[in-house]
Amino acid sequence: MPPIIEIQNLTITYNGRRAIDDLSLTVEKGDIFGFVGPNGAGKTSTIRVMATLLEPASGDILIDGHSVQSSPRAVQNKIGYMPDIFGVYDDMLLWEYLDFFGACYRIPENERKELIVDLLELVDLSNRRDDQVKRLSQGMKQRLSLARTLMHDPEVLVLDEPASGLDPRARVEIRELLRELAQMGKTIFFSTHILADVSEICSQVAILEAGKLVACGSIEDLQTQLTPVRKIQITVLDKADAARDFLNQNRLISKITSSEDGAKQMAATIHFDFSGTDDDKSALLASLVQAGIPIVHFSEDSQNMENVFMRATKGIIS
Repeated sequence: MPPIIEIQNLTITYNGRRAIDDLSLTVEKGDIFGFVGPNGAGKTSTIRVMATLLEPASGDILIDGHSVQSSPRAVQNKIGYMPDIFGVYDDMLLWEYLDFFGACYRIPENERKELIVDLLELVDLSNRRDDQVKRLSQGMKQRLSLARTLMHDPEVLVLDEPASGLDPRARVEIRELLRELAQMGKTIFFSTHILADVSEICSQVAILEAGKLVACGSIEDLQTQLTPVRKIQITVLDKADAARDFLNQNRLISKITSSEDGAKQMAATIHFDFSGTDDDKSALLASLVQAGIPIVHFSEDSQNMENVFMRATKGIIS
């Protein structure tokens, strides 16, 4: 199955400066794809091309096979676009706001009524149906805007900084809503500079800096690509000395340190750097058990998204 989003050698210029420089990537159907980078990296420019609001200097974006340049109307029917700064008509009631946009999509009135009920329930705003938009919190306005993007039931949601400016609770609510939409079969492409949101929900991530793609893949793939060694820790019930001696003989292991557990006689937690693959890690655990080392805990310290981002952009960010 071909990817639902294809960015092909995209270049965007402003006053002779390249905001995006020969960007290529793909997004598979059903992915929650995080488009990550600091402010000014080129995220919004890319999304505006994807939404058919900006023409690139060269290259193209295909949405389900439709070109943003040669078939903009087909693309507009396929996507739901939520900009980073969106207009809300303060004096409108919530249902009127959604009804207005439904009419813009030429959805029949009787269908709009049912859609509005369903969408307000989806974004947990049913009890505010008859409130004016200006009475909503920022997080509620974000959810209302997301409901608006869903009026025509698009296959792809293109969201520019959907959690920007929200308090922690509202950010969690937006994340849960995006998960629910993905479970409904939507493909979600969203930009952000909030790295914690990416690690929580994204199946794939692209890291952008100064208009260039510097890394792309699953979070696990990026951790593997960008982390030269893996940090592993084991806890042994006893035979700590034997465990250290055994680990010292493995060419994939370095920087062994340990700490004794005073509450448990002879127990110790041992930390070390490991340069092997997943298969090597599995073999290591099996060999420790075969050697009679009583392992009670074996784990790899996961790299957080901030560390991955800093490694990916090392030498690029000024």
